[in-house]
Amino acid sequence: MKHKLLLLFCFLITGSSVMAQSTYQWKTASSGGYTYKYVTNDPTKARFYTLKNGLTVALSPNTKEPIIEFRLAVRAGSNTDPKTATGLAHYLEHMLFKGTDKFGTMDYAKEKPLLDKISSLYEQYRNTTDPAKRKEIYAEIDKTSGEASNYSIANEYDKMMKSIGGQSTNAHTWYEETVYKEDFPSNATDQFLALQAERFRSPVFRIFHTELEAVYEEKNRGLDNDSWKVSELTFAKLFPTHNYGQQTTIGTIEHLKNPSLVEIRKYYNKYYVPNNMILAFAGDFNPDDLIKKVDQAFAYMKPKPFELYNPAPEKPLSGIQRIDINGPSAESVRVSYRGYAENTTQSMLLDLISSILSNGKAGLIDINLKQQQKVQAAGAYYQQMKDYGVFVLNAQPKQGQSLEEAQKLLLDQVNILKKGNFDESLIKATVANSKLGLLEAFDKNSFRVESITNEFILNRGQNWDKTLNTPDAMAKITKKQIIDFANQFFKENYVVTYKHKGEDKSIAKVEKPSITPVKTNATETSVFAKNLYAMPVKPIAPKFLDYKKDLNFGKNGIADVITVQNKDNSIFSLTYKFDIGSWNNQMLPYAAQYLAFLSTDKYSTEEINKQFYNIACNYSFNVGNENATITISGLQENFDKAVSLTEHIFANCKPNEQALSELKNRIFKGRDNNKLNKAAILGGLTTYAQYGANNPFNYTLSDEAIKNITSEQLLSLIHNINNYKHTITYYGPKTLDAFTTDISKSHKLPNAFTPSTPAKKFNYTSTNTNQVLFADYDMVQSEVRWLRNSGTYDPSQAAKITLFNSYFGGGMGSIVFQTIRESKALAYSTFAVFSSPDKKDKEYAMVAYVGSQADKMNEAIAGMNELLNNLPQADKSFDVSKGNALNAIETNRITKEGIINAYFSDQKLGFDHDSRIDEYIGLKPLTFADIKAFHEQKVANKTYSYCIVASEKNVKMDDMQKYGTVTKLTLEQIFGY
Repeated sequence: MKHKLLLLFCFLITGSSVMAQSTYQWKTASSGGYTYKYVTNDPTKARFYTLKNGLTVALSPNTKEPIIEFRLAVRAGSNTDPKTATGLAHYLEHMLFKGTDKFGTMDYAKEKPLLDKISSLYEQYRNTTDPAKRKEIYAEIDKTSGEASNYSIANEYDKMMKSIGGQSTNAHTWYEETVYKEDFPSNATDQFLALQAERFRSPVFRIFHTELEAVYEEKNRGLDNDSWKVSELTFAKLFPTHNYGQQTTIGTIEHLKNPSLVEIRKYYNKYYVPNNMILAFAGDFNPDDLIKKVDQAFAYMKPKPFELYNPAPEKPLSGIQRIDINGPSAESVRVSYRGYAENTTQSMLLDLISSILSNGKAGLIDINLKQQQKVQAAGAYYQQMKDYGVFVLNAQPKQGQSLEEAQKLLLDQVNILKKGNFDESLIKATVANSKLGLLEAFDKNSFRVESITNEFILNRGQNWDKTLNTPDAMAKITKKQIIDFANQFFKENYVVTYKHKGEDKSIAKVEKPSITPVKTNATETSVFAKNLYAMPVKPIAPKFLDYKKDLNFGKNGIADVITVQNKDNSIFSLTYKFDIGSWNNQMLPYAAQYLAFLSTDKYSTEEINKQFYNIACNYSFNVGNENATITISGLQENFDKAVSLTEHIFANCKPNEQALSELKNRIFKGRDNNKLNKAAILGGLTTYAQYGANNPFNYTLSDEAIKNITSEQLLSLIHNINNYKHTITYYGPKTLDAFTTDISKSHKLPNAFTPSTPAKKFNYTSTNTNQVLFADYDMVQSEVRWLRNSGTYDPSQAAKITLFNSYFGGGMGSIVFQTIRESKALAYSTFAVFSSPDKKDKEYAMVAYVGSQADKMNEAIAGMNELLNNLPQADKSFDVSKGNALNAIETNRITKEGIINAYFSDQKLGFDHDSRIDEYIGLKPLTFADIKAFHEQKVANKTYSYCIVASEKNVKMDDMQKYGTVTKLTLEQIFGY
């Protein structure tokens, strides 16, 4: 579910200072023959146009990379679903990828009568109650769909987007919106507009019954998701009349099983009209040129009158409403209050209050609950929709703690707030931290278009000036206002949802209908697509890194220093990258966790967190398998304070036995919770398949060893961390010389680094025979992952692997997706990739995945195995995949800290230069024969480990034994504790 958060971006960068702007006023201007509105001091520089047909177009130029982000948003979602056809807006979103009468089809004149028949059959189906008759009608739907598929071209839209360089085709539906998401190279603007204009001109709802099956799978995945169930049932209580609580985006099972293509068409015709839509672009373009092209492409759209959802006001909530939910995941408690409409003073207050309660450092929940380890986890946030918001407090109880006790601790923090027992400086600090957090976001085109479309959905963009002014308005709020409002708002008028660990006996999954695979016609191309491919495109030259020029190398004592100068704004990021990780010392991750709860000889833990929050800076100590990092970031003007405070903490932190005892209890509780997480279980199974019983996933201290950890052991690691070999990296406004001068004052180094214990080595398994690794989990779905180790890293294979993955199983236009989901409707989510290691002495792995209904598991495995053994040839798909792979490199611009990260990544793989140079050169001569040979050599007719997570009640042991020797692993074997 998508969270609507207030957009806090109200500042411009001048030199090294963040200057708040106090005036955001609408203005009107004309340029290039078009009139537009804009808001003064808008950091996105957005222009808002209204075309003659009522279509809103927002343009936000940003020329730092040759890419454009795009969103097309419609102000219609599940709120506007008919009461008798919930889930309809979401169905429609899926169908808007299927084409029109011009693409997605080989012969629409022959296809149309069959599609009309399918539509008519669905009307009969949904109005028939007799089971035998329904089965008969569905059989006819299935038969006619197969006939219609003789003419359809599955995923042609995705292929066209891929051909022009698109990398992120997607969409989402929510309560009051449906949003279509794309990015594309700026040199493909004409192709992109031609495709999008055609896409929404007159969509054809083809390949419907297999796509509907994908929606069934999506519904069943939701039934396996405890947090999804918590949200759905909580909203039902908070909104007893509003569609926020009465209609879910995915729809009811009954409505999913009885769809109507007639109703979907009516919905499209009613809401997908230009006066209810926005096209938002952010990126590399000239606004005057682009608006002309957009106007020409979408001029065919005609405005129509329509009515959006206009609910009656909800009655005030009174009393405490309790919900109890069972499920296999860890227990939790959620306290939810109904909030206010967007862009109201009350919503702004609630957004501010959520940060005063929980901001990650100095909030009341942070200081009083998380720092003191009174719960396993806790937080607060405000979720904003158009008509109302939802204020949420949540917590996971610690070991031996009841849900009710955790709830009381949350409400105690609200009572502290209501009494005014918090520092007023939190208001100013919250605003400053919001500004810091969003400073870099303005460079991200995706952030710009998401912000603009969100504003359009909520109020047609009319309050953009007010939204921009939110931080300034928030900064003026007084402590008294917060106290008065909190006492008025936080009463016994909430919904408390207890998520218990246990079996949910209320689940009724969407049953699998009988579906005959449809043809995808992957080798065919429509006339429209051929014309699109033939459109002239001016090439974009790739820009590769030259590490000798793009990086600055220096020294601070015996430590290497690498810097990149930030010439855009005043943000810095400093990292100490240590050549030591948990594989060198298993205690190190626990030392990092312990540090967060320690005081020093000068400051308490609370004072430390408040100091960082007040100067809008952050520090973190993270431990990976092979490296540990200390990272400090914030505004350069506070560099000295932040670095000095961090160095002080590491040098002078003191033992806290009570904190260590509580930490150990939380670690044990976290371990218990991990064993209830199906994603973690599947990850553990996969690592077991890759390395065997002794593997990186279960390489951890035993419970007994953790019990015996002492403060002395952990403090020794913390106090001496700087004595281990490390590299200092810096991205910020300072030059190399100026930075090294500054850092030498704060970061003291030894005369020689302390040698670290050699890292633990793990041996890869040899997958000589098929095997099944099974873990039992209470779920509706089954999750299957294939794994085969496939040899040590070879840099000469990089281009071939990139192209193979793109063609075979790495996206919606891939062979795997088209076959498993589009043709056979066996899964909502599926992929298959040849996975490259991150270090030259590690191995490749062939990894495939299908998540399907348990009763379709055997079909899904058979479908994937067929593709693993036999690679279909689709020449156009191959050409598109190759072009997309080249385009991705040509348009990729690695900047900022990314240059340093790329350098380290290439170093690990043995490169002394930008590895993309080799990959780009290697891609150009590749043919399908090369990919076919790669598939036959590395993938086809090989033995695999099948990692399966499913419920023993829903899958049969005899079935799994068909794939190999079955080993049912215990959670202790998987997790190592």
